Amino acid sequence: MSTPSQFLDFALHLAHRAEATILPYFNNHTVSFKSDGSEVTIADKEGERVMRELITQTFPNHSILGEEFGEQTATSTHSAPGSSSYRWVLDPIDGTAWFTLGVPLFGTLVALLEDNEPIVGVIHLPGIGETVYAAKGMGCWFQSRRTVSEEVSAPDPIRVKVRSPVTIEEAIASTTGLHSTEITHNPGEIPYRMPDLIRQVRKFRFCSDCNQHALVARGKLHVAVDTLMNPWDVAALVPCVEEAGGTVTNLAGERDNIVFGGSLITSCGDPLHSEVIQILTPDPAS
Repeated sequence: MSTPSQFLDFALHLAHRAEATILPYFNNHTVSFKSDGSEVTIADKEGERVMRELITQTFPNHSILGEEFGEQTATSTHSAPGSSSYRWVLDPIDGTAWFTLGVPLFGTLVALLEDNEPIVGVIHLPGIGETVYAAKGMGCWFQSRRTVSEEVSAPDPIRVKVRSPVTIEEAIASTTGLHSTEITHNPGEIPYRMPDLIRQVRKFRFCSDCNQHALVARGKLHVAVDTLMNPWDVAALVPCVEEAGGTVTNLAGERDNIVFGGSLITSCGDPLHSEVIQILTPDPAS
């Protein structure tokens, strides 16, 4: 039986093996489109394939859920969840749009669930050499390799914490985009009131996908919002923010079954967290 520390080490290994596969395709790839219109490259598929092979070799009784190849049990690949209590959740390139534009603000997400509860999370940003990672009960850590050369080794990781709780008027907030908002429903069904949030916070920024939640964990942002999320977008973020002392729910304010909650808000906690949800929630009469 592996320990949380060993699982975390393996998750970091997966992320760095994916990096070695993905980065050669950066600024050197062909873009195709999925049935939902989202972009995909060979780097997405090969990055996930490498991670899946390593998991299957190391933990053959664990199941796998990934953005590119769906659900896989120890013996087959299909849409139903596997029987193992452990499930790896993978997103080889979170922010494929940034990747295809040649902007290095994409991430690789690796998570381990135990009975659908995230216990390990890695947010790795290969293009800028930054990693935020956590395991349940072990805190959240940040490491930067941006200045590493052959003569200079990587700096030691530092433990990170969210910012102190604030009110809405003091908050620095972010979101990835405006889908499922009053501005544009497509994609999405709920017209969250993003303009109201933008008007009420002290400072608002659009931020790149998983990186905005990593910045909450690092104490750089007070709150980050994603109105539409898939399980592979969410799973790795939860342990990182919670182990940094933050609050994580979907936009209905629910923590239970968070990986499959469909949306995400991460923050430094209340009163801000509840205020943001209240502001974003559409009026039932509208």
